[in-house]
Amino acid sequence: MLEHALHRAGVRSTHVHLVSMGAVGLCIGLWIRAKTVDQQERGNAERRALFVGLWPPTLWLIGDSLRREELRLGRRLTSGD
Repeated sequence: MLEHALHRAGVRSTHVHLVSMGAVGLCIGLWIRAKTVDQQERGNAERRALFVGLWPPTLWLIGDSLRREELRLGRRLTSGD
């Protein structure tokens, strides 16, 4: 249902997969930045990096669902339904 709505909105699996990879880069950037702040702020910065680190697997799975939706719609168009 979500993948159908996203597909109708123009979101494609490639878009979501690229955002997922971008979130990996953002997580690494935040983690590196957390090592440069003072000890008092480090805990919050590390938690932020860990929070962003939870996004990539979720986004990747949404992209996979969109890919299946694209394939399903592609088969329907070629079969003439």
